Amino acid sequence: MKKTILALIAFSALSMQAQSGKSKNMEQSPKQKIVVYQVFTRLFGNKNTVNKPWGTIKENGVGKFSDFTDKALTEIKHLGVNYIWYTGVPHHALVNDYTKYGISNDDPDVVKGRAGSPYAVKDYYNVNPDLATNPAKRLEEFEALIKRTHKNGLKVIIDIVPNHIARHYEGKNNPKGVRDFGADDNKEVGYDKNNNFYYIPGHAFEVPTSDSYKPLGGEQHAGLDGKFNENPAKWTGNGSRAVKPDINDWYETVKINYGIRPDGLKEFPQLPYGFDKQGYEAHYEFWKEHEKEVPSSWKKFRDIALYWTAKGVDGFRYDMAEMVPVEFWSYMNSAIKMKNPDAFLLAEIYNPNEYRNYINIGKMDYLYDKVDLYDKLKEVIQGKSNPDGISDIQTRFADIEHNLLHFLENHDEQRIASPEFAGNAHKAKPMAVLSATISSSPMMIYFGQEVGEPGKQDAGFGKPSRTSIFDYIGVPNHQRWMNDGKFDGAKLNKEEKALREFYQRLLNFSLDAPALLGEFRQLQQANRQNPNYPQEVYAFARFDDKQKLVIVCNFSNTKSSFFELKIPSDVIKDMKLEDGTYVIKDQLYGKSTIKLNIANGEGKIGITIAPSESFIYQINQ
Repeated sequence: MKKTILALIAFSALSMQAQSGKSKNMEQSPKQKIVVYQVFTRLFGNKNTVNKPWGTIKENGVGKFSDFTDKALTEIKHLGVNYIWYTGVPHHALVNDYTKYGISNDDPDVVKGRAGSPYAVKDYYNVNPDLATNPAKRLEEFEALIKRTHKNGLKVIIDIVPNHIARHYEGKNNPKGVRDFGADDNKEVGYDKNNNFYYIPGHAFEVPTSDSYKPLGGEQHAGLDGKFNENPAKWTGNGSRAVKPDINDWYETVKINYGIRPDGLKEFPQLPYGFDKQGYEAHYEFWKEHEKEVPSSWKKFRDIALYWTAKGVDGFRYDMAEMVPVEFWSYMNSAIKMKNPDAFLLAEIYNPNEYRNYINIGKMDYLYDKVDLYDKLKEVIQGKSNPDGISDIQTRFADIEHNLLHFLENHDEQRIASPEFAGNAHKAKPMAVLSATISSSPMMIYFGQEVGEPGKQDAGFGKPSRTSIFDYIGVPNHQRWMNDGKFDGAKLNKEEKALREFYQRLLNFSLDAPALLGEFRQLQQANRQNPNYPQEVYAFARFDDKQKLVIVCNFSNTKSSFFELKIPSDVIKDMKLEDGTYVIKDQLYGKSTIKLNIANGEGKIGITIAPSESFIYQINQ
């Protein structure tokens, strides 16, 4: 009783604190833009250029933690980056023999590709042995990388995948007292609140088959027999309840049970009404009071996150976060924030109707802005629509604009330079300018994007347009920048160098521009009344008391345009500008200096813009 009373007192105090706007978790104006550099860790340092489909680690090579030298990290930092997301660090299933290091072999029948999916994690308390110079010391090598990354002024993000794990999970490095997933499950029933998995009693798992796909490309391999010992069968990672999943299911993984019955009923405590307005401290106190009622899987993943937090990891990217109940995120993220209030917590999520729940209830810092901004920009650059709809996106999400992470590439998406996307990386320049400057949200770059990597390689599992995440492969454009470990870009051609310099200017500007943390005003509506305003142009203003910007992006890759850009009176008033003539200078290239004329409270700028060109004009007062 005393414990309950104390918890209620603490909750009451936190409620008052939240209502007064002083809770640590209440959204505050960011102090600086965040730029995330995503690297696929095993590909980043690979110098091998053989690129044989289904090639072995010896044939095609692999990058190591040690490839992230001080020089490499310094160059990433100088690109205009303050966070680095090391993708594929936790030990996942792969087809390579590490038995002499005490690691069991994985069955290629349930491994995608040869190097394996980074989202089929096999042991959460250690790291991928492929990435270590000495696999026996792989954890120590990653710990050294964390320290080296911090020394070079960057923060570290890694993946956690709470929705599913590898079919052959084997926690050989569990801390004292940690039990493996499924070790205490009642396998006689299909569901139990505290089971880590969902089962199909009385049936053994069957490996999926396909006429069009053969593991390892059809290679003869001792482990390939079309069988995998799993009895009783478990639900597959994407939720398939079939004993024999389809070849397109996530058959290499098994679904984690979070206390949701097969009929959808939740068997765990529900947050009280109004908790979406409470800070993470109140959420933490609530779950501490209800710790005994929390399903086993919740505790296991919380402990995993806190383990890596204690090792210096600064944040996490959560795979397929919306496939896990939002209440779990409240539980885990509040525990992380109590240890590190500045932790960077990013969710892969594709349902805009759930965005606010995962931010306000789940205590996520950031969500993928794919379904809205990314998809719209891709549509625009492919000539399927004009950019006017961007204004509606900004309006609909104005209250959470800071939480929506922008990107043009990541490991799941097509490379910009691939024919399936834009066919030329330079066409994406206006997309990049808009993504980096339209809001206070973070911007993410995928390694190789900044030098126009087209993702042409047929690595084995899956086909080109994306850089493979399943096989050993080299990344040619990136390798030219890497220049055999010198990381000086000496082998880049002229166009690749120019593209990287563009990204470097853009990202560094965004890090230091106070206006990008201030107000946003779209200029499309006022200018669409002018029949000479180009359909492919999008313009907007960003400003605060220190800096005033007008940003213009030409999404046409063929047409130059000259037009008069109107700045309506309400924007001029909010920018606190008086009638007169102002010199405005482009901050992206530093070459274009023109004039803003304000008369009777309305501004006008004469603009000439080339194909795929953008300007970030700063108004000098």
